[in-house]
Amino acid sequence: AISAANVVLLVMDAQEGITDQDASLAGYIVESGRALVLVINKCDGLSNDQKTKLARDLDLKLHFLNFAKVHQVSARHGTGVGLLFDSVHRAYDSATRDLVTHDLTCLLEAALYAHQPPLVRGRRIKLRYAHQGGKSPPVVVIHGNQTHEIPGSYRLYLENVFRREVNLE
Repeated sequence: AISAANVVLLVMDAQEGITDQDASLAGYIVESGRALVLVINKCDGLSNDQKTKLARDLDLKLHFLNFAKVHQVSARHGTGVGLLFDSVHRAYDSATRDLVTHDLTCLLEAALYAHQPPLVRGRRIKLRYAHQGGKSPPVVVIHGNQTHEIPGSYRLYLENVFRREVNLE
């Protein structure tokens, strides 16, 4: 169902907290490249301390989902449910957006200026330009030399820069 969806709503139970299964499903959703909206149900019965603990658990266990919109809802009372559709539409629009090559290349240059790629065998990785390689999920292809040598941490840095600057959800 995840691979066939355009936007995935990951519904979690606030009473149980963030479980290992929730984190595993979230990881699968990210790997499949689907647009994502987090929904935390049963929030109406939580105390302020429990809400604080839930927010802390979200930051700790699902830190890799910092781009996804989080909604706290109560299915029983209907609280917050109507706001889900706006987030679903924004996530879909974000996943199917056309990105301009010039803008992506400028973002790449700014990211390189702020934080240079590491040296590999004494030589600096040179990244030249970026363009869109696909939609749903949006794929940014970066050209240069030794691109296959880019470490995962630097790849994550570039991913976060593009996600933040292009407002991808």
